[in-house]
Amino acid sequence: MRAMVLLQSGSPLIARELEPRALDPDEVAITVEACGVCRTDLHVLDGELPNPKLPLVLGHEIVGRVRTVGERVGSRFSIGARVGVPWLGWTCGVCSHCRAGRENLCDTATARFTGYSIDGGYAAETIADARYVFPMPAGDAAELAPLLCAGLIGYRALRAAGDPRRLGLYGFGAAAHIVAQVARFEGREVLAFTRPGDHEAQTFARRHGATWAGGSDERSPDELDAAIVFAPSGALVPLALASVRKGGVVVCGGIHMSDLPSFPYALLWGERSVRSVANLTRRDGDELLALAPRIPIVTHVARRPLSEANEALADLRHGRLQGAAVLVPDAA
Repeated sequence: MRAMVLLQSGSPLIARELEPRALDPDEVAITVEACGVCRTDLHVLDGELPNPKLPLVLGHEIVGRVRTVGERVGSRFSIGARVGVPWLGWTCGVCSHCRAGRENLCDTATARFTGYSIDGGYAAETIADARYVFPMPAGDAAELAPLLCAGLIGYRALRAAGDPRRLGLYGFGAAAHIVAQVARFEGREVLAFTRPGDHEAQTFARRHGATWAGGSDERSPDELDAAIVFAPSGALVPLALASVRKGGVVVCGGIHMSDLPSFPYALLWGERSVRSVANLTRRDGDELLALAPRIPIVTHVARRPLSEANEALADLRHGRLQGAAVLVPDAA
Protein backbone atom coordinates (compact mmCIF):
# COMPACT_ATOMS: atom_id res chain seq x y z
CA MET A 1 0.00 0.00 0.00
CA ARG A 2 1.26 3.46 -0.96
CA ALA A 3 1.72 5.95 1.90
CA MET A 4 3.50 9.20 2.74
CA VAL A 5 5.47 8.46 5.89
CA LEU A 6 7.03 10.63 8.60
CA LEU A 7 10.32 9.02 9.67
CA GLN A 8 11.63 11.80 11.89
CA SER A 9 10.11 15.00 13.29
CA GLY A 10 11.15 18.02 11.26
CA SER A 11 11.78 16.00 8.09
CA PRO A 12 9.68 15.86 4.91
CA LEU A 13 7.35 12.92 4.38
CA ILE A 14 8.75 10.04 2.33
CA ALA A 15 6.76 7.91 -0.13
CA ARG A 16 6.81 4.26 0.97
CA GLU A 17 5.11 0.97 0.15
CA LEU A 18 3.74 -0.47 3.40
CA GLU A 19 2.42 -3.95 4.10
CA PRO A 20 -1.17 -3.81 5.45
CA ARG A 21 -1.40 -5.37 8.91
CA ALA A 22 -4.02 -7.84 10.13
CA LEU A 23 -7.26 -6.46 11.55
CA ASP A 24 -8.08 -6.59 15.24
CA PRO A 25 -11.65 -7.79 15.99
CA ASP A 26 -13.10 -4.26 16.46
CA GLU A 27 -11.41 -2.69 13.44
CA VAL A 28 -12.31 -1.89 9.87
CA ALA A 29 -9.97 -1.60 6.89
CA ILE A 30 -10.76 1.42 4.73
CA THR A 31 -9.86 2.39 1.18
CA VAL A 32 -9.03 6.11 1.47
CA GLU A 33 -10.89 8.40 -0.93
CA ALA A 34 -9.71 11.68 0.61
CA CYS A 35 -7.79 12.95 3.63
CA GLY A 36 -7.80 16.55 4.79
CA VAL A 37 -4.57 18.36 5.65
CA CYS A 38 -4.88 19.85 9.13
CA ARG A 39 -2.69 22.30 11.05
CA THR A 40 -2.32 19.58 13.68
CA ASP A 41 -0.43 17.58 11.04
CA LEU A 42 2.07 20.45 10.93
CA HIS A 43 2.38 20.43 14.72
CA VAL A 44 3.15 16.70 14.61
CA LEU A 45 5.56 17.12 11.69
CA ASP A 46 7.42 19.94 13.43
CA GLY A 47 7.71 18.12 16.76
CA GLU A 48 5.47 20.58 18.60
CA LEU A 49 3.34 17.63 19.72
CA PRO A 50 5.76 15.31 21.51
CA ASN A 51 6.41 11.61 21.12
CA PRO A 52 4.48 10.69 17.98
CA LYS A 53 4.53 7.08 16.82
CA LEU A 54 7.43 6.81 14.37
CA PRO A 55 7.44 5.92 11.58
CA LEU A 56 4.02 7.51 11.19
CA VAL A 57 1.36 8.03 8.55
CA LEU A 58 -0.19 11.45 9.23
CA GLY A 59 -3.80 12.44 8.59
CA HIS A 60 -6.99 12.42 10.64
CA GLU A 61 -9.67 13.83 8.34
CA ILE A 62 -10.23 10.59 6.45
CA VAL A 63 -13.13 9.70 4.17
CA GLY A 64 -13.21 6.31 2.53
CA ARG A 65 -15.00 3.03 1.88
CA VAL A 66 -15.02 0.02 4.16
CA ARG A 67 -12.98 -2.75 2.57
CA THR A 68 -13.02 -5.44 5.28
CA VAL A 69 -14.35 -5.67 8.84
CA GLY A 70 -13.13 -7.35 12.02
CA GLU A 71 -15.06 -10.21 13.54
CA ARG A 72 -16.69 -8.09 16.29
CA VAL A 73 -17.79 -5.18 14.07
CA GLY A 74 -21.06 -6.90 13.23
CA SER A 75 -23.63 -4.99 11.19
CA ARG A 76 -22.49 -1.47 12.11
CA PHE A 77 -20.65 -1.09 8.80
CA SER A 78 -21.13 -3.07 5.61
CA ILE A 79 -18.52 -3.57 2.92
CA GLY A 80 -18.45 -0.50 0.68
CA ALA A 81 -20.03 1.84 3.24
CA ARG A 82 -18.81 5.47 3.18
CA VAL A 83 -17.16 6.29 6.53
CA GLY A 84 -15.14 9.02 8.20
CA VAL A 85 -12.20 8.68 10.60
CA PRO A 86 -11.45 11.57 13.00
CA TRP A 87 -8.56 12.48 15.36
CA LEU A 88 -10.02 10.56 18.32
CA GLY A 89 -9.02 6.97 17.63
CA TRP A 90 -9.53 5.10 20.90
CA THR A 91 -10.33 5.83 24.56
CA CYS A 92 -10.28 3.65 27.65
CA GLY A 93 -13.98 4.05 28.52
CA VAL A 94 -13.34 3.64 32.24
CA CYS A 95 -11.45 6.73 33.48
CA SER A 96 -13.37 9.51 35.23
CA HIS A 97 -13.44 11.62 32.06
CA CYS A 98 -14.84 8.83 29.89
CA ARG A 99 -17.45 7.93 32.50
CA ALA A 100 -18.53 11.59 32.66
CA GLY A 101 -19.15 11.77 28.90
CA ARG A 102 -15.90 13.70 28.27
CA GLU A 103 -13.98 11.05 26.39
CA ASN A 104 -12.06 13.81 24.62
CA LEU A 105 -10.18 14.27 27.91
CA CYS A 106 -9.34 10.58 28.35
CA ASP A 107 -5.94 10.39 29.99
CA THR A 108 -3.30 10.71 27.28
CA ALA A 109 -1.45 7.66 28.61
CA THR A 110 -4.30 5.50 27.32
CA ALA A 111 -6.08 7.50 24.60
CA ARG A 112 -4.91 7.09 21.01
CA PHE A 113 -5.15 9.58 18.17
CA THR A 114 -5.32 9.07 14.43
CA GLY A 115 -2.27 10.33 12.55
CA TYR A 116 -0.32 10.72 15.80
CA SER A 117 -0.29 7.52 17.85
CA ILE A 118 -2.17 5.52 15.17
CA ASP A 119 -1.35 5.55 11.46
CA GLY A 120 -3.69 7.86 9.58
CA GLY A 121 -4.93 8.68 6.12
CA TYR A 122 -1.99 9.97 4.07
CA ALA A 123 -2.16 6.56 2.39
CA ALA A 124 -4.14 4.45 -0.03
CA GLU A 125 -5.62 2.44 2.84
CA THR A 126 -6.01 2.79 6.59
CA ILE A 127 -7.31 0.83 9.58
CA ALA A 128 -9.49 2.26 12.36
CA ASP A 129 -11.45 1.09 15.37
CA ALA A 130 -15.03 0.84 14.10
CA ARG A 131 -16.37 2.24 17.39
CA TYR A 132 -14.69 5.59 16.58
CA VAL A 133 -15.66 5.73 12.90
CA PHE A 134 -18.60 7.77 11.64
CA PRO A 135 -21.11 6.99 8.91
CA MET A 136 -20.79 9.88 6.46
CA PRO A 137 -23.51 11.85 4.67
CA ALA A 138 -23.74 11.83 0.91
CA GLY A 139 -21.39 14.09 -1.00
CA ASP A 140 -17.96 14.48 -2.53
CA ALA A 141 -15.31 12.75 -0.39
CA ALA A 142 -12.83 15.64 -0.59
CA GLU A 143 -15.47 18.17 0.40
CA LEU A 144 -16.58 16.03 3.35
CA ALA A 145 -13.06 15.44 4.73
CA PRO A 146 -12.57 18.82 6.48
CA LEU A 147 -15.69 18.21 8.58
CA LEU A 148 -13.80 15.50 10.48
CA CYS A 149 -11.46 17.86 12.33
CA ALA A 150 -11.77 21.47 11.18
CA GLY A 151 -15.52 21.10 11.35
CA LEU A 152 -15.62 19.11 14.59
CA ILE A 153 -13.20 21.33 16.51
CA GLY A 154 -15.02 24.41 15.25
CA TYR A 155 -18.35 22.92 16.27
CA ARG A 156 -17.09 22.03 19.76
CA ALA A 157 -15.57 25.51 20.12
CA LEU A 158 -18.86 27.11 19.12
CA ARG A 159 -20.73 25.11 21.74
CA ALA A 160 -18.08 26.09 24.33
CA ALA A 161 -18.73 29.74 23.46
CA GLY A 162 -22.25 29.49 24.90
CA ASP A 163 -25.01 31.23 23.00
CA PRO A 164 -23.33 34.28 21.45
CA ARG A 165 -25.36 36.66 19.33
CA ARG A 166 -22.19 38.28 17.96
CA LEU A 167 -19.20 35.95 17.43
CA GLY A 168 -15.64 36.84 16.47
CA LEU A 169 -13.43 34.32 14.64
CA TYR A 170 -9.66 34.90 14.82
CA GLY A 171 -7.97 33.14 11.93
CA PHE A 172 -10.22 32.38 8.98
CA GLY A 173 -9.06 29.07 7.56
CA ALA A 174 -10.49 25.57 7.38
CA ALA A 175 -12.23 25.54 10.78
CA ALA A 176 -13.53 29.10 10.68
CA HIS A 177 -15.06 28.86 7.22
CA ILE A 178 -17.09 25.86 8.43
CA VAL A 179 -18.12 27.16 11.85
CA ALA A 180 -19.12 30.49 10.30
CA GLN A 181 -21.74 28.63 8.27
CA VAL A 182 -23.03 26.84 11.37
CA ALA A 183 -23.18 30.11 13.30
CA ARG A 184 -25.05 31.93 10.53
CA PHE A 185 -27.50 29.02 10.23
CA GLU A 186 -28.21 29.46 13.95
CA GLY A 187 -28.86 33.18 13.50
CA ARG A 188 -25.58 34.51 14.90
CA GLU A 189 -23.60 37.45 13.55
CA VAL A 190 -20.03 36.56 12.56
CA LEU A 191 -17.04 38.90 12.46
CA ALA A 192 -13.72 37.68 11.03
CA PHE A 193 -10.22 38.67 12.08
CA THR A 194 -7.39 37.70 9.72
CA ARG A 195 -3.70 38.47 9.34
CA PRO A 196 -3.40 42.26 9.07
CA GLY A 197 -3.58 43.30 5.44
CA ASP A 198 -4.80 39.91 4.18
CA HIS A 199 -7.60 41.34 2.07
CA GLU A 200 -8.02 38.08 0.15
CA ALA A 201 -8.81 36.20 3.37
CA GLN A 202 -11.17 38.95 4.44
CA THR A 203 -13.06 38.71 1.16
CA PHE A 204 -13.20 34.93 1.62
CA ALA A 205 -14.65 35.44 5.11
CA ARG A 206 -17.38 37.76 3.83
CA ARG A 207 -18.30 35.17 1.19
CA HIS A 208 -18.84 32.68 4.02
CA GLY A 209 -21.16 34.85 6.06
CA ALA A 210 -19.00 37.34 7.96
CA THR A 211 -20.72 40.71 8.25
CA TRP A 212 -17.37 42.38 8.94
CA ALA A 213 -13.79 41.30 8.25
CA GLY A 214 -10.57 43.02 9.22
CA GLY A 215 -7.12 42.52 10.69
CA SER A 216 -6.53 40.73 13.98
CA ASP A 217 -4.77 43.87 15.19
CA GLU A 218 -8.06 45.81 14.93
CA ARG A 219 -10.61 46.27 17.71
CA SER A 220 -13.99 44.84 16.84
CA PRO A 221 -16.38 47.53 15.54
CA ASP A 222 -19.01 46.12 17.94
CA GLU A 223 -18.55 44.33 21.24
CA LEU A 224 -18.40 40.56 20.85
CA ASP A 225 -20.35 38.14 23.00
CA ALA A 226 -17.69 35.51 22.36
CA ALA A 227 -14.60 34.91 20.27
CA ILE A 228 -12.93 31.74 18.99
CA VAL A 229 -9.19 31.83 18.33
CA PHE A 230 -8.28 29.30 15.64
CA ALA A 231 -4.89 30.71 14.69
CA PRO A 232 -2.14 29.09 16.82
CA SER A 233 -0.91 32.41 18.16
CA GLY A 234 -1.22 33.10 21.89
CA ALA A 235 -0.79 36.81 21.19
CA LEU A 236 -4.31 36.86 19.77
CA VAL A 237 -5.92 35.97 23.12
CA PRO A 238 -5.54 39.40 24.77
CA LEU A 239 -6.58 41.05 21.49
CA ALA A 240 -9.74 38.96 21.49
CA LEU A 241 -10.39 39.75 25.16
CA ALA A 242 -10.19 43.44 24.35
CA SER A 243 -13.14 43.04 21.97
CA VAL A 244 -15.30 40.79 24.17
CA ARG A 245 -18.01 42.27 26.40
CA LYS A 246 -18.26 41.73 30.14
CA GLY A 247 -19.28 38.15 30.84
CA GLY A 248 -18.05 37.02 27.42
CA VAL A 249 -15.73 34.14 26.61
CA VAL A 250 -12.65 33.61 24.46
CA VAL A 251 -12.29 30.00 23.29
CA CYS A 252 -8.92 28.70 22.12
CA GLY A 253 -9.63 26.15 19.42
CA GLY A 254 -6.21 24.71 18.62
CA ILE A 255 -4.43 21.64 19.95
CA HIS A 256 -1.21 23.68 20.10
CA MET A 257 -0.69 27.42 20.55
CA SER A 258 2.28 29.66 21.22
CA ASP A 259 2.53 31.00 24.77
CA LEU A 260 0.08 33.64 25.89
CA PRO A 261 1.77 36.96 26.60
CA SER A 262 1.30 38.87 29.82
CA PHE A 263 -1.73 41.16 29.66
CA PRO A 264 -3.49 43.58 32.01
CA TYR A 265 -5.99 42.07 34.40
CA ALA A 266 -8.47 44.71 33.21
CA LEU A 267 -8.89 42.69 29.98
CA LEU A 268 -10.09 39.69 31.98
CA TRP A 269 -12.03 41.55 34.64
CA GLY A 270 -15.80 41.82 34.30
CA GLU A 271 -16.28 38.03 34.46
CA ARG A 272 -14.74 37.45 31.07
CA SER A 273 -13.22 33.99 30.67
CA VAL A 274 -10.64 32.19 28.57
CA ARG A 275 -10.98 28.46 27.92
CA SER A 276 -9.78 25.80 25.52
CA VAL A 277 -11.38 22.91 23.72
CA ALA A 278 -9.62 19.58 23.35
CA ASN A 279 -10.18 17.07 20.61
CA LEU A 280 -13.77 15.89 20.14
CA THR A 281 -16.28 13.39 21.38
CA ARG A 282 -18.22 10.95 19.26
CA ARG A 283 -21.35 12.84 20.22
CA ASP A 284 -19.86 15.99 18.62
CA GLY A 285 -19.36 14.01 15.43
CA ASP A 286 -22.87 12.59 15.39
CA GLU A 287 -24.37 16.06 15.93
CA LEU A 288 -22.29 17.91 13.32
CA LEU A 289 -22.62 15.24 10.63
CA ALA A 290 -26.39 15.23 11.10
CA LEU A 291 -26.49 19.03 10.93
CA ALA A 292 -24.15 19.50 7.96
CA PRO A 293 -26.63 18.45 5.22
CA ARG A 294 -29.39 20.60 6.74
CA ILE A 295 -27.42 23.86 6.52
CA PRO A 296 -25.93 22.67 4.06
CA ILE A 297 -22.24 23.20 4.87
CA VAL A 298 -20.18 23.92 1.77
CA THR A 299 -16.43 23.40 2.21
CA HIS A 300 -13.86 25.18 0.07
CA VAL A 301 -11.12 22.67 -0.73
CA ALA A 302 -7.91 22.57 -2.76
CA ARG A 303 -7.29 19.01 -3.95
CA ARG A 304 -3.75 17.63 -4.12
CA PRO A 305 -2.64 14.11 -5.10
CA LEU A 306 -1.31 12.05 -2.21
CA SER A 307 2.23 12.22 -3.62
CA GLU A 308 2.15 16.03 -3.13
CA ALA A 309 1.48 15.86 0.61
CA ASN A 310 4.63 17.85 1.40
CA GLU A 311 3.56 20.62 -0.96
CA ALA A 312 0.08 20.72 0.61
CA LEU A 313 1.62 21.03 4.09
CA ALA A 314 3.88 23.84 2.84
CA ASP A 315 0.86 25.69 1.44
CA LEU A 316 -0.83 25.44 4.83
CA ARG A 317 2.29 26.55 6.70
CA HIS A 318 2.74 29.65 4.57
CA GLY A 319 -0.91 30.72 4.48
CA ARG A 320 -1.39 30.02 0.79
CA LEU A 321 -4.75 28.30 1.27
CA GLN A 322 -8.33 29.46 1.43
CA GLY A 323 -10.40 26.85 3.19
CA ALA A 324 -8.70 23.44 3.37
CA ALA A 325 -6.22 21.31 1.44
CA VAL A 326 -7.31 17.72 0.83
CA LEU A 327 -5.21 14.81 -0.42
CA VAL A 328 -6.80 12.46 -2.93
CA PRO A 329 -5.43 9.26 -4.51
CA ASP A 330 -2.82 9.70 -7.21
CA ALA A 331 -4.09 9.17 -10.73
CA ALA A 332 -3.58 5.59 -11.89
